[in-house]
Amino acid sequence: MAASQKCLGKGSAAPGPVPKDHIRLYSMRFCPFAQRTRLVLNAKGIKHDIININLKNKPDWFLEKNPLGLVPTLETQSGQVIYESPITCDYLDEVYPQKKLLPSDPFERAQQKMLLEHFSKVTPYFYKIPVSRAKGEDVSALEAELKEKLSQLNETLVKKKTTFFGGDSITMIDYMMWPWFERMEMMELKHCLDSTPQLKKWTEHMLEDPTVKATMFSTEFYKVFYKSYMEGNPNYDYGL
Repeated sequence: MAASQKCLGKGSAAPGPVPKDHIRLYSMRFCPFAQRTRLVLNAKGIKHDIININLKNKPDWFLEKNPLGLVPTLETQSGQVIYESPITCDYLDEVYPQKKLLPSDPFERAQQKMLLEHFSKVTPYFYKIPVSRAKGEDVSALEAELKEKLSQLNETLVKKKTTFFGGDSITMIDYMMWPWFERMEMMELKHCLDSTPQLKKWTEHMLEDPTVKATMFSTEFYKVFYKSYMEGNPNYDYGL
């Protein structure tokens, strides 16, 4: 399977052309931002191949494609390159019309983008708290801030009276937020959901989704990878 490829680093040969009728994703197996794009590719059934990148020791040929050196990065058959996770996902939803994930109604679409903007203020806590905890610092104030932000997401679901953030079926916004919730147990943050019952229920429904199941790793896998990451020597190929 393409997704099981070992990562390519500095000095590696550039991959061949994008296969016919496919789109290519440059990714890293444990990256939550790249997982967003993998979720969308999977949910929409888009033919694709995946090239995993060593983000600590990036190949020159990758930096030529994306000078920022970030994943996810998409490359089309004609050599067009698209990056930044929400942009790659919007692009895929536009170009491949099957199973639309973004709402067709402009206001509903705007609501999802506003929610995503709010969520972008939440993701830093998933890094700040574990790093501070590893340094032996008191994280109670940071956890209180995260709980407050999660309670706002919970309130959104309560007001909407829907199972998911865009309605009663999974849409783009759910996939945009999911990767961080998948890592909550590994980051020892699951207790932050204790006072947000609707949000907790949302995570349970998300875990039943075939696309989520197809792209996720176990908490044990994440623990091993993030330990190596925190130690400054990320094991990008763990488990291969």
